Amino acid sequence: MGAWFATHFPNVVSQGLNGEEGWITAVNQTIYMTFWSAIFGGIAGIIFGVCLVIFADNGIMPCHPLFWIIDKVVSLFRAVPFIILLAFIAPVTQKIVGTQIGTTAALVPLSVGVFPFYARQVQVALESVDHGIIESAESLGATNWDLIFGVYLSEARSELIRVSTVTLISLVGLTAMAGAIGAGGLGNMAISYGYNRFANDTTLVATILVVIMVLIIQVVGDVWAKFANHADQG
Repeated sequence: MGAWFATHFPNVVSQGLNGEEGWITAVNQTIYMTFWSAIFGGIAGIIFGVCLVIFADNGIMPCHPLFWIIDKVVSLFRAVPFIILLAFIAPVTQKIVGTQIGTTAALVPLSVGVFPFYARQVQVALESVDHGIIESAESLGATNWDLIFGVYLSEARSELIRVSTVTLISLVGLTAMAGAIGAGGLGNMAISYGYNRFANDTTLVATILVVIMVLIIQVVGDVWAKFANHADQG
């Protein structure tokens, strides 16, 4: 089996597991970019998503001017293609991390790129909460903070897990795109070490690894969402 693999995947074998061109290094870089950009972009996304719901005309704290500003900011960043966003905020990235190249530098555009998508997903999830429950909580004297954390985020928990799963999968795709321009990871492996060097076996294995990561995220997210849904019903 080892001899067959070495014969049909010579470039994959020659790159090894560790080192700058190693496969473990590439996987770790992809996980690193996905995890931290999910944290930073996720926090921003859920804040903006909550604000879009509570400041809407039918929200618990209606404020049309503030809603309009937040809505347009989210729409603006969501409208910019990620590959252009990478170049557009490069000076900001330089100021924050001191460089425009590498996995850490990629966290800035990745976070900015994913937060508007997640904000819209959060908005949709929270808007699905039954208004009857919100009105009942208000009649019992619940504060706005109680409504946000005890009703909106609690009642939409399983749906939030589902949209978070979708966002993570999208984020893996963005890390691959960032890797293609020097951020490292499996995207860089597929393009720089595979496609650009006509090493089709490298491109194939990198693609398979990305698909495996996406499938793992999907399965874990589905199981977690079903568990949360059963817990809410129970």
